[in-house]
Amino acid sequence: MNITSLLIAWLITAVSFFVISKLPIGVEIDTLPKTLISAAVLGILNSLVKPVLNLLVKIPNFLTLNLFHGLFAFIISVICFGLAAYLVEGFRLRYGIWSAIIGALALSLVSSLIYNVLPV
Repeated sequence: MNITSLLIAWLITAVSFFVISKLPIGVEIDTLPKTLISAAVLGILNSLVKPVLNLLVKIPNFLTLNLFHGLFAFIISVICFGLAAYLVEGFRLRYGIWSAIIGALALSLVSSLIYNVLPV
């Protein structure tokens, strides 16, 4: 991944964070700089924590014959989303785990929509 695509992904994530923070789902981000920081922290967590969690999920995936692979991937996304909220001051999950679940889903949907609209 080159620096340009990394910056585009960061900005799209930041815009997605901004959009979902305006929805009534319990994801609250105080300021625009906190939104940019939250997007960067989530990106770092996705690149560092996600591979470790994916390794831990290999055994349950194997035992269930990959039937729940998508569910495990989503749970890992929720964990990273919650960790980002825990690490960034000014990024809160009002309803706890439920905000993390809905926020991770909303972030995925909004990011996907933006990627599909932009010619990236």
